[in-house]
Amino acid sequence: MNLVTAHDYAWIRTSPLFRHMMESGYSLTLIRGWAPNDVLQAMQAEPRGTGEGTAGLIAADDAHRAESDYDYWDESYVAGAFSASGSSGDWTLVLGFDGGLGIVDARARRLSTGGRVVAHSTNGGKPIHLFHWFEDGELRTTFEEPSARDGDAPDQLVPLLRDVGFPLTPEGRLDESAPDVDRKAATLALAERLTGIRVTESLLQEAMYELGLVPERPGEEWTGVVIDITDAHGERLYKEWTNEEIATASDRAREEAAAPVVVTYNE
Repeated sequence: MNLVTAHDYAWIRTSPLFRHMMESGYSLTLIRGWAPNDVLQAMQAEPRGTGEGTAGLIAADDAHRAESDYDYWDESYVAGAFSASGSSGDWTLVLGFDGGLGIVDARARRLSTGGRVVAHSTNGGKPIHLFHWFEDGELRTTFEEPSARDGDAPDQLVPLLRDVGFPLTPEGRLDESAPDVDRKAATLALAERLTGIRVTESLLQEAMYELGLVPERPGEEWTGVVIDITDAHGERLYKEWTNEEIATASDRAREEAAAPVVVTYNE
């Protein structure tokens, strides 16, 4: 039985590599049953050869950012993937210094079909620390704060969360009487409980990564705009416009702006 806890990941607080991950923003994803190249292909990543260790991955990502157009925020990044042995078969570990974007979307659901995907990330800003567990195409559990979970089975991991050190009651609420814990270390311990893969500094630094340039995510198509405001006196303003209405109004405004200006004089 795997009895790993947050204490087994105390190394992250003295690791220059992990400090870089936290400052840059990272996502670390573990996918069961897929080969590294197949995962990168599912991420629609453009092959970029191989990189020796995290030094090679960081160098490839830095080179991509140096050649990017910084007139806007470019969310593309170089991801690195390699094979790792865990519980119930072979896994692929994907690491990206991507500001915490990760692959936790429809692609993660697809990659988890018939298997499992476990991911954790930090955005390097606020910071925001996220955890996701996908099982057979479903987002089973996700959280930023372990006491405020979401997903199709938000309470299924409560016993494991408590075992690795998160201060929770048996019902999954915050236990204010329990000692606090290094929550990032506890998250890595939770990921190991679900995958059987012990992530160490040497594992990340010494792996041979398959590299791929992950494109920006396409923007979601919007269908309208809603204004819903309630003032201090309880008066509510609610107005909804569809994108067709907005497009029509925009066209009319452009036509009026382009119309000739007629000036008349009154004698």
